[in-house]
Amino acid sequence: DRYGQGRVLPVAASIGGGALLLLLLCTRVQAPTWTLFVFAALAGCMPNMSAMVRARWTELYRGQPKLQTAFALESVLDEVVFIIGPPVSVGLCVLLFPEAGPLIAALFLAVGVTAFVLQRQTEPPVHEHHAEHGRWLIASPSVLILMVLLMAMGIIVGVVDVVSVAFAQHQGQPAAASIVLSVYAIGSCLAGLAFGALKLKAPLPRQFLYCGVATAVTTLPLLLVTNIPGLAAAIFISGLFFAPTLIVSMALVEQIVPPSRLTEGMTWLITGLSIGVAIGAASSGWMIDRFGAPSGFWVALAAGAVVLG
Repeated sequence: DRYGQGRVLPVAASIGGGALLLLLLCTRVQAPTWTLFVFAALAGCMPNMSAMVRARWTELYRGQPKLQTAFALESVLDEVVFIIGPPVSVGLCVLLFPEAGPLIAALFLAVGVTAFVLQRQTEPPVHEHHAEHGRWLIASPSVLILMVLLMAMGIIVGVVDVVSVAFAQHQGQPAAASIVLSVYAIGSCLAGLAFGALKLKAPLPRQFLYCGVATAVTTLPLLLVTNIPGLAAAIFISGLFFAPTLIVSMALVEQIVPPSRLTEGMTWLITGLSIGVAIGAASSGWMIDRFGAPSGFWVALAAGAVVLG
């Protein structure tokens, strides 16, 4: 917000992408294990492109109905990446060499960020530093609530990722996990397209409430899963309200933060989502190790309760 995407993104991408390349090099030469943790952490400095793109959409369509459609398009494209990315990456690693998938991802990062930065016409304007910049937006109750909601949603996503793999292995069909995860993304993708096409008259806070309740309720079928088809159906239902909730959350943060803090506000939300995915994966993995694959879904149910609260 203060220095502009054109100045910040190349630096962040260089740090994150360079660290990823060094991580791959360490795995290739079998460097000490501690080096993997160091460069993996630095690779996390990659720019949050979801927030950057949404900030540009906001500058283009602020105050217009098209903004919700643009957010919906962005959410759908995110889901498409989640559908296509993992199988392509795994396939490259299997067919070529173990580091091929992440290496191609690093190349895409470099090309994508370069092309993005060169789009000067859509770049949000640089805002001068004011006293309001001294306080982090996360200290705002409204932004904090939205971040906690997306963190809870991220936990559900992390649970789905881990438990689907464990459940498929438990059923003796490990290959089915990729299909189940694709079903989750497809459900969210279709819901995002439908939601983006709607012209709802309800105020955003009320839409936010409805989406939160629906997200919480749709975690309940996960506890009833006994086989792979049932898992796919339950996860499809669970993914239906992910994209709409994310769309409404982004529209809300656009309304509650100053234009000079827009990227910061959106980044806090996406950061909350990422933290939630990590928490969901780790906690459900712990549950699975001790109580079996289906027990991991209780973590998703707890996250749904947080969303409802």
